[in-house]
Amino acid sequence: MKQSTIIHATCTVERSFTRPPHVVFAALSQPEQIRQWMGGDDHSELLDFTCDFREGGSERFQYRMGPETPIAGQILTSDGCFQHIVPDSRILIVSTMRLGEHLFSASQVTFELQETATGTDLILTHQGVFLEGSDGPAMREQGWNILLDRLVRLVHGR
Repeated sequence: MKQSTIIHATCTVERSFTRPPHVVFAALSQPEQIRQWMGGDDHSELLDFTCDFREGGSERFQYRMGPETPIAGQILTSDGCFQHIVPDSRILIVSTMRLGEHLFSASQVTFELQETATGTDLILTHQGVFLEGSDGPAMREQGWNILLDRLVRLVHGR
């Protein structure tokens, strides 16, 4: 039997905010705010972004990767579907990622918001299937850390 090259992995990334859950939820659910923390950066150019935030709604990000990346000039596309939404508490999205036409991962991502005495704790759980040619679990966790740092700056107005 041929050995599988598929990798299954789960990571959890947490952040704390000094803002109430409804403020953090707004940054996770309002398209104009999502675009600010999930949009392109120094390493990528955001080519396309759509978001229909509702259960059954879809989300799409398409990026052209920057010259300093290992995949310079290539197009990365993430297509997701919102499965479950509890306002100010939880978002569950399933998604796929492609490099050009090549599918390289499928994921389930859960954002959980927990009210604390000082604000809100966010727990992101990423459960992924990484196929041949993927970025792999370590790179995906690194990516989530970068994105959640951007989310913290947005929510706190920095």
